[in-house]
Amino acid sequence: MKKKNYNPENQPKAWFFLLPSLLVIVLFSIYPLFRSLFMSFQKGTLINQEYAGLQNYQMVLKDPVFFKAIRNTAIYAFSVVPIALILSLGIAWVIFEKVKFKSFFETIFFMPYVTSTIAIGIVFRYFFNGDYGIINYILGVFGIPAVNWLDSIQMSMPTLIIFGVWTSLAFNIIILLSGLRNIDEEHYKIAKMFGATDGEIFRRITFPQLVPTITFLLTVNLIGSFKVYTQVYALFGGKAGIANSATTAVYYIYDKFHVANRPGIAMAATVILFLLILVVTFLQNKLMKRVGR
Repeated sequence: MKKKNYNPENQPKAWFFLLPSLLVIVLFSIYPLFRSLFMSFQKGTLINQEYAGLQNYQMVLKDPVFFKAIRNTAIYAFSVVPIALILSLGIAWVIFEKVKFKSFFETIFFMPYVTSTIAIGIVFRYFFNGDYGIINYILGVFGIPAVNWLDSIQMSMPTLIIFGVWTSLAFNIIILLSGLRNIDEEHYKIAKMFGATDGEIFRRITFPQLVPTITFLLTVNLIGSFKVYTQVYALFGGKAGIANSATTAVYYIYDKFHVANRPGIAMAATVILFLLILVVTFLQNKLMKRVGR
């Protein structure tokens, strides 16, 4: 089949077809980013703002609540992402290799992803209830004392991490199953011909072939974890845990913007969070490139 050469005359037509998508990206992604940066140098309410210089940044960086929110966000991200990814990889491998009705189990695992996080959070509030929750009931069967999952300062973050891991599994499993299907089956046939065990096949064939998929999931999950808000709101009934013990960076932004009515401070925190996510994502991609080599 003869390849068509590039024709400069088609370029205006290409831009014409791309225009609707570009307008949506500019309107809902690029403009809010620059608007947030502009507002971070303003003080006052939304309808009465004036230039404040770096005052908002100074206030955010001196606020201990902000650093608590960043610390909680980091704990959440660096706990949920690796745990969820390891569990997802194990489940996806078992489904791909050992389960016959793969489509049925894929549907089961994907259902939580398309279900509202708020609805799932309400269900988990019943699970974690200290008086009649099913988790404490199961612990009681094994003679373990009941745990105050939702109303304890010490348990707020562990409870949020457990919930975060569960909500992350569905997307990870589906993407990993897609990655497993893209691996050439000839590799497995040759490995089994030479008597390779399942563990050796996974270490020498499956995992190296999945590195690009794992890199993608790490990037997406890290960014999503640093922006965690819905899980906090859903699990703790609109609050950030008892005494704000589970407050996160985005919840801090929400509180400053909508509750305290300090949009300038909220946008300064947003810019700082954006830069933090940028740095973490850059370092993570550098690390994964070395692992891939």
